[in-house]
Amino acid sequence: MMAVYASDACHDGRKLRRERGRCIMNINYEYYRAFYYVGKYRNITKAAQALGSSQPNVTRAMKLLENALGCQLLLRSNKGIALTEKGELLYERVSAAFYQIQAAEEELSLDGKLIEGTIILGTTETALHLMLFRRLKEFKRENPKVRFKIYNYSTKDAIHELTRGAIDISVVTSPFHVNRNIKSEKLFDFRDVLICGSAYADLACTRRHLRELAGYPWVCLGKNTVTYDMTSDFFLRNGVVLKPDIEVATADLMVPMIQNNLGIGYVPEQLAQPELNAKNVFRVPVYEEMETRAVCALYDAKRGRRRCEKEFLEYLTTVDE
Repeated sequence: MMAVYASDACHDGRKLRRERGRCIMNINYEYYRAFYYVGKYRNITKAAQALGSSQPNVTRAMKLLENALGCQLLLRSNKGIALTEKGELLYERVSAAFYQIQAAEEELSLDGKLIEGTIILGTTETALHLMLFRRLKEFKRENPKVRFKIYNYSTKDAIHELTRGAIDISVVTSPFHVNRNIKSEKLFDFRDVLICGSAYADLACTRRHLRELAGYPWVCLGKNTVTYDMTSDFFLRNGVVLKPDIEVATADLMVPMIQNNLGIGYVPEQLAQPELNAKNVFRVPVYEEMETRAVCALYDAKRGRRRCEKEFLEYLTTVDE
């Protein structure tokens, strides 16, 4: 239970001490703890629940912290809580510190025991189906006390959530761009292939140039995905403008759409293989090939990683396909 007392602060909210010639603010650790959860959830009520405290206590802690630091950290509105520029800077530092503390506590308490903990994982539909489902099953069998919270995102959104500290690990598909603090581990290579349904089976008989297929109906992922951007760039490099007839939200809808003759489209070869083997869809040979892509695990190198995260990342990067 978090307890906050107004007497913790001086009349101007500041307590100072000198250390090695520097003036150091002596601010109650509980204020930073409350701020960490407010920054994590962007919500006072959820932060209070995580702390086992009350909403008024957390609100008071935030006011005292802002007074102690002499700056505004939070922007409050009907839509919820947002961090100011200084709030974001502080949260970046505080969250890194809390991850280090949690990691140390976990390693001290679990030394020699089974790995425990909860990993918050953000992933794309393609990464899930290509390899993550299988890896999760295997890892859970060996580490039954590790729990997962799994969120399905586009690659762009998964990276955004990782960067702001809402998730621990992202497993996404390339291509992507990240800042220097985000580290990437390649897990699995794959290639997208062009397939069609039975109504367009004649396309499987002769190799063509991509531009010869421009007039056919196309199915692809939506415009808010890196796959759409990559496909559009690939078309432009080959003198064609991508004009999809159908855009889908998730990768697992691609093969059924194509199988039902709603268009032709590029899908990861491993996702199409069962239907290719069953001759429900057909590979369309083209002279121009898409570049190889990869499933990658991303993590924020600035933040400390708990033992369960380290073990899961090591498992993802060392288990043979």
